[in-house]
Amino acid sequence: MTCLFCDIIAGQKPGQIIYEDDAVVAMLDIFPRAIGHTLVVPKKHIQNILELDDAGVGPVFLGVKNVTALLKKALAPHGFTIGINHGTVSGQAVEHLHIHIIPRFEGDGGGSIHGVVNNPPSQSLEAVAQMIMEKSL
Repeated sequence: MTCLFCDIIAGQKPGQIIYEDDAVVAMLDIFPRAIGHTLVVPKKHIQNILELDDAGVGPVFLGVKNVTALLKKALAPHGFTIGINHGTVSGQAVEHLHIHIIPRFEGDGGGSIHGVVNNPPSQSLEAVAQMIMEKSL
């Protein structure tokens, strides 16, 4: 099975790459939600954040930081929304970890991450915390 992002990283498919370092490649999203909407993609094929080994976390998120700074300098947005879709239920269309960096501008019509889903728990926060802590033992 081929991976679109691996093919772009290998130069086998086109992509608008705007940043690259030893750990990541950053490319413009082909379905941008705003000008400069960028995907930061680990060079190593990793399906999701849980498959990213501990040694890879720092370099990948340093890439996210560097790309965010690049976009801030180039486009002067008022802010950013940065996030990961993990699994198909969340909208992950390519099974290769990628972090979205979306420049935000006053009046752009977008919302916060809190607008992505509206399914609050029926349990108290204390009960949810206890359930999580019990499962982590």
